[in-house]
Amino acid sequence: MRYVSAQSNPLGQDWFPPGSAEPRERRPECAPKRVAPKGGNALHNRCADNVPFNAFRGANALVNGKAFDALQVVAGVLWEVKTDNFDSYPQELQDIVLRKNVRDFLVERELARACGFDFRAGVRSATQKAMLETQEPRLRGVVVLMDWC
Repeated sequence: MRYVSAQSNPLGQDWFPPGSAEPRERRPECAPKRVAPKGGNALHNRCADNVPFNAFRGANALVNGKAFDALQVVAGVLWEVKTDNFDSYPQELQDIVLRKNVRDFLVERELARACGFDFRAGVRSATQKAMLETQEPRLRGVVVLMDWC
């Protein structure tokens, strides 16, 4: 029997624990479900829909209790998209946004990982990306500059 890690499987399913002869069925909360986007923010929806290879265009992907903005099925990646006008914010507001982003992105990454998915957070500002990665090194490689947005 070949063991497949959740990381190598694009859907994050069929991970076999050592010694197991049977594939584990995906927990119900880990099976992506199409749900309507919450907002009504046209820019945000456009940026989320245009995540490369997003299989849930026009919808969010509900996984593990969280409605993620996009799902790349083949890559096994769940996305959150932030479309703030970060560079125009005063320093105090940037600090608040950064603290909230760090907290939220770490939680969302763990929710995705618990179901065998990887996680990316898209931002529109190179400054925001750099500041997030400086403030929280665990976000290096997680935060992506959305050049399509």
